Amino acid sequence: MARFKKILKIGAIIIVVIILAAILYIRHLGHRALPDYNTDLDLKGFQDSVKIYRDQYAIPHVKAENESDLYRAFGYCMAQDRMWQMDLLRRVTLGRLAEIMGEDLVEYDLLMRSLQITEKSQNIYAKSNPEVRQALQAFSDGVNQYIEKQAGDLPLEFSLLQYEPEKWKPIHSINLIGYMAWSLTFPWENEVLLYKIQQKAGEKYKELIPRVSRQKIVVYPNYASKNSEIDILADLQSLHEPVKELGVDIFTASNNWAVAPEKSATEKPLFANDMHLGINSPGIWYQAHQMVTGKLNVTGVALPGAPFIVAGHNSDIAWGFTNVSVDDMDFYREKINPDNPYQYLLNGKWRDLKVKKETIRVKDSEPVEKELLFTHRGPIISRFKDIEKETISMRWVGNEESNEISSIYYVNRASNWQEFKTAMRHFRTVSQNVAYADTDGNIGLYSCTGIPIRKNGQGLLVRPGWTDEYDWQGLVPFEELPHIYNPENGFVASANNRTAGEKYPYYISHWFSPPYRIRRIRKNIKNKADLSIKDFKAIQNDHKSGLVGDMLPRLLDVLNKNNNMLKKREKIARDYLKEWDWIYTKGSVAASVFDQFYLSFLEAVAADELGDELFEKLLKTTYLPMYSVNNIWKNEESAWYDNVTTQGKRETFEEIVIRSFKKAVNSLENELGEDLQNWKWSKLHHLTLSHPLSEVKILDKVFDLNRGPYPLPGTFHTAGYYGYNYDKPFEVKAGASQRHIYNPANWDSSLSIIPTGNSGIPASRHYCDQSSLYVHGKYHVDHFSLSAVRKAARYEMMVY
Repeated sequence: MARFKKILKIGAIIIVVIILAAILYIRHLGHRALPDYNTDLDLKGFQDSVKIYRDQYAIPHVKAENESDLYRAFGYCMAQDRMWQMDLLRRVTLGRLAEIMGEDLVEYDLLMRSLQITEKSQNIYAKSNPEVRQALQAFSDGVNQYIEKQAGDLPLEFSLLQYEPEKWKPIHSINLIGYMAWSLTFPWENEVLLYKIQQKAGEKYKELIPRVSRQKIVVYPNYASKNSEIDILADLQSLHEPVKELGVDIFTASNNWAVAPEKSATEKPLFANDMHLGINSPGIWYQAHQMVTGKLNVTGVALPGAPFIVAGHNSDIAWGFTNVSVDDMDFYREKINPDNPYQYLLNGKWRDLKVKKETIRVKDSEPVEKELLFTHRGPIISRFKDIEKETISMRWVGNEESNEISSIYYVNRASNWQEFKTAMRHFRTVSQNVAYADTDGNIGLYSCTGIPIRKNGQGLLVRPGWTDEYDWQGLVPFEELPHIYNPENGFVASANNRTAGEKYPYYISHWFSPPYRIRRIRKNIKNKADLSIKDFKAIQNDHKSGLVGDMLPRLLDVLNKNNNMLKKREKIARDYLKEWDWIYTKGSVAASVFDQFYLSFLEAVAADELGDELFEKLLKTTYLPMYSVNNIWKNEESAWYDNVTTQGKRETFEEIVIRSFKKAVNSLENELGEDLQNWKWSKLHHLTLSHPLSEVKILDKVFDLNRGPYPLPGTFHTAGYYGYNYDKPFEVKAGASQRHIYNPANWDSSLSIIPTGNSGIPASRHYCDQSSLYVHGKYHVDHFSLSAVRKAARYEMMVY
């Protein structure tokens, strides 16, 4: 017996040792790439030493004596914090995700290769000025020196996926611009689905199309566009689903505005920008400050993998972005030669298709051989989903000539409106309304976008491709793009709303955001004479909904008229709506009731016509559900109210409203219990900052990849934007990816915040160290002067 006990004791010791060894190994994996921000670096290729200060959030303030040293050091320090994210984004643009993620990404890889992003980047690099190329080369060298020094000691994700990063090249940085352009295009998401809806529901589909003429608030009041129908082929949305799970989707919406000195408490302009993107961890932006003695001083946010400040301010100007939502994609029905599948008809003659053979390497599988075909307009896209009845090609503005990387390089250095315009004139495929303010007291807004000039029509139909009748004739010249400079009303503002009014000669889009955010922003700006930084913070965190204001009176009218049909709990829920101020606070019960009703109403009017599969696709889009509800709600005679599954009966508007309200109350009761006081918005509406690898639950638990959930105020129709996917309510997936408030009167009093932190390493104390501030609507100071930077420094590093 004693011997047996001894064996058990030894066995227990061995088990403990194994467990401890496993814990130590896991800790080693998680911590091995953590940088020491106080350790000096001896790197190659530097002319002078570079000083890198980091504040309490590890935001690098890089001070150099020349640009080459600046960007080389910046490449290294960005790689210290975001190397795996940089590589992930690079693989997206190259169409090389299947190599590390498996066969589910093969079709997406092929799609990305068909966009020819890399080919365009190579052309941009060749045509860029020497100083831009040198900056890109220096940045790449800094990244590559990090990869070399960290060989065998790279961030956790490389070990988990069992690969190492390849050398960084300048075109990889330029590629990120192409991916941003692709991610923000709206026709791919909306128009391809509308065709399917038309096939299923008939002419009723037209009622889902945005009514641009109803949107009276425009970004640039002296411009306009026209209306048309939509009829487009191909359902290709499913290609995006695996990539959405990786958290590398980019744009959804945004706000920006600036007020002139006469409306500012500082007697100088005030400037604000919050770009609404997918919120994941690591976040899409990297906060940084770049200084070259006597030449450059610029701060803001950069894309992981690119060297320049995308949105921010320098010593003289501030700038920031919102998506124009331009219709920048057309589809064409092609005729293929029955005797030669590699020829298409154009103007009565057979023309050879361009053929590209692609080899896609796949993790744990054999390489896949694929063939891409192109007309003179662009790729044939129907091949991706085996659409046999039609051959459809696509033209996309992302393949047009532009040079956004150079625009960003030069806007970092612009000192006035003219230099700003000169810098941004080649910013065409990432279509943005760019707000501006400067230290001389000027404000402005320029639509830096590629608006196609179409020979015929608006590009919303699938056009015949066998003639050049529907080809593009180029893009609207920069000088003719909508813009405002020092307007009489003393402010500029945009929130993805309608770009221009009725006098503008070019068609821009149908896909503008409904005007709820811009109405609130403009009202808050107009309501006060001397706006302060505090006022700007309140506007960025404004959670009062104009959509509720539009819909709630009619909803209450229907509920009151049919009071006898309501059960006790339904009447209590209605009373919460009656007393509501339309503000989505975390404690609001009415917010829960209204948004649940909104979703129930959408389902009641659309699910029977569309069927489960198509309705699910509708719920996965960003704006189309909102357009649908807006249009149907305003028409009490809409054919969508009739439930096609009930024979011999035609449902009315009131019946659908009552039914939807009852279902909403029942859903909340099932989710949150019978006590309505527990139906607080925060119980439903929350944010989890998800890491791309956290789908593997054990990895999340072992390495603490995800953070949250954080209860949140706001919703998808408030200026303080927090968007959720309609198919997965109410988990927040998008919101302000950064909030900036810039003060040209004193740059050191400017404020900023990101949802996560600057580090992409889960074991770092700076991985999500700004998250608590962010979810509570708070900010940190954005230090700018060298004296303020030095005073705030928590870490200091010399690079030789």
